[in-house]
Amino acid sequence: MAVDYTVIVVYLAGMLAMGWWGMRRARSKSEFLVAGRRLGPVMYSGTMAAIVLGGASTIGGVGLGYQYGLSGAWMVFTIGLGLLALSVFFSARIARLKVYTVSEMLDLRYGGRAGVISGVVMWAYTLMLAVTSTIAYATIFDVLFDMNRTLAIVLGGSIVVAYSTLGGMWSITLTDMVQFVVKTVGVLLLLLPIAVVKAGGFSEMRATLPTEYFDPLGIGGETIFTYVLIYTFGMLIGQDIWQRVFTARGDRTAKWGGTVAGTYCLVYALAGAVIGTAAKVLYPRLGSPDDAFATIVKDELPPGVRGLVLAAALAAVMSTSSGALIACATVANNDIWSRLRGAVRPAGGERDEVRGNRVFILLMGLAVIGTAIALNNVVEALTVAYNLLVGGLLVPILGGLLWRRGTAQGALAAVAVGGVAVVALMAARGILANEPVYWGLLSSLAAYLAVSLMTRPTDAAVLAVWRERLAGRDPAPVSEPVPAGQ
Repeated sequence: MAVDYTVIVVYLAGMLAMGWWGMRRARSKSEFLVAGRRLGPVMYSGTMAAIVLGGASTIGGVGLGYQYGLSGAWMVFTIGLGLLALSVFFSARIARLKVYTVSEMLDLRYGGRAGVISGVVMWAYTLMLAVTSTIAYATIFDVLFDMNRTLAIVLGGSIVVAYSTLGGMWSITLTDMVQFVVKTVGVLLLLLPIAVVKAGGFSEMRATLPTEYFDPLGIGGETIFTYVLIYTFGMLIGQDIWQRVFTARGDRTAKWGGTVAGTYCLVYALAGAVIGTAAKVLYPRLGSPDDAFATIVKDELPPGVRGLVLAAALAAVMSTSSGALIACATVANNDIWSRLRGAVRPAGGERDEVRGNRVFILLMGLAVIGTAIALNNVVEALTVAYNLLVGGLLVPILGGLLWRRGTAQGALAAVAVGGVAVVALMAARGILANEPVYWGLLSSLAAYLAVSLMTRPTDAAVLAVWRERLAGRDPAPVSEPVPAGQ
């Protein structure tokens, strides 16, 4: 294992070094939070794929393949479909808005009265998303170093918090590009073919396993529908995803770069399911499906390769964790704290805002590590996050983009009614039940339509500003002053 340890240590040291390098570039709010809005197609595609394919997509995707066969690809597949839909239909308009958060978009569209409550819901989602990624460190470090769970979470979480705090989105972008390459090599080019060969090839896998393992719909229609509701729609509205869209240097980059990333997700989904199916042939009686990834890596790969594949899993976790962390801190600072204290952002004060955002990343990082230590169930935490997001925010966000008649009162009603319905039904039916997101989404839609039609239409002046921003004709919004000389 000495070679594997060396690979992992070099990888982790490289992440910290890139955080330090990114600090030199993050000298304004725009540079720190959205990488100056100037990522090209290659970096944009790589970082977008890195953030959406985290530990749940890698370790969890292989586990679903172990449990259900090829149909276990559906969870990650629906993530890819959501990213494709976002990129093709919405990303260009989102990028042209030149905002920092989803709540800022809601304020712009509805007239400045939807921000705080939507910010609280989005903050809860991004916090839980960061927590689920941080919990996954325990699994990886246990395989590597036989490390105590708490220590593993603290070690992995501290590295992510360190490089994210130093350089913000620039550090995260640079590390995500490395993580994207490591994941591609480790999972797609090494683990996938080795796992299939070790299992005797596809013919042996078919001969050994029941036929339902090769049924594309074997996981069940209701489960697939729930995945679409939670993950496909979740990709359309999550702050962690939108914040990456904001980094694109133009409409075409956001659209086509995201399309490439979404297509990559579809390939990654199938790869994880195949690896899990091969693991079922090799280890038919594992205690938990989620052990499949670590077991096949530990037992079937040679030294060096094993270290690289474990680095790939670590990369998957760290990319999602860092993206969720900066999203959580951005929402906490810009949408909640700044509004509650009535802060006025003076022109030329961006250096102070960089310092403030660094403080919030550090504070949110400590909160994420502490929450991860206290929680055990990754799936439940992830389900809570996406139920709140989809049930509370999907309707007012897409309604604002697609329906002119939607009003601020309708948006607030949708967030409140959908959020309460989701929380109440999770308490009554269980966190993992399908009903909370179904009824939360329906009640949110009903409240949005009814209240919007019963209240006065959004002011024409507000809609005029909204249309100008959507068209990209307002390049210097108030929240992002242009420095002198530019």
